[in-house]
Amino acid sequence: MARLSDIIEDFIKTLLKQSEGELELQRNELAEYFECAPSQINYVLATRFSLDRGYYIESRRGGGGFIRIVQLDLDKDDYLLYLINERIGNSISENETKDIVTNIMERGIITEREAAIINTALEDKVIAIPANLRSIIRANILKAMLVAILRSRV
Repeated sequence: MARLSDIIEDFIKTLLKQSEGELELQRNELAEYFECAPSQINYVLATRFSLDRGYYIESRRGGGGFIRIVQLDLDKDDYLLYLINERIGNSISENETKDIVTNIMERGIITEREAAIINTALEDKVIAIPANLRSIIRANILKAMLVAILRSRV
């Protein structure tokens, strides 16, 4: 059986598709619908709808509060350049890497197989060096892979 977080994520993604990439929700109404605490909705939004995954979240609290979720519609090459030049930086964690790889797979930039290869190659247990260097090496390897993807698209 799917976890509640997965069910909420799928529900929001379905609504996003129907609304062409932008959606406004009431956190409390969504929590009531799924019979969960509003913090569960916050968790799903924070972990499944981050910038690394290609979403922008705007939130307003209070009586008329809302959550606006926007699926970023960036050109594939521009998005890869953004990742290389701005987002990844000098170091990146394994979880952040997986979020980025999932996003570029969902955008059709890479295949599921390529995503699995990249994720496996950049796991902590594979980069068997001291922890303080691991994130730096991972960032350099991920950038090199993204540059290779860009080159192959020309």
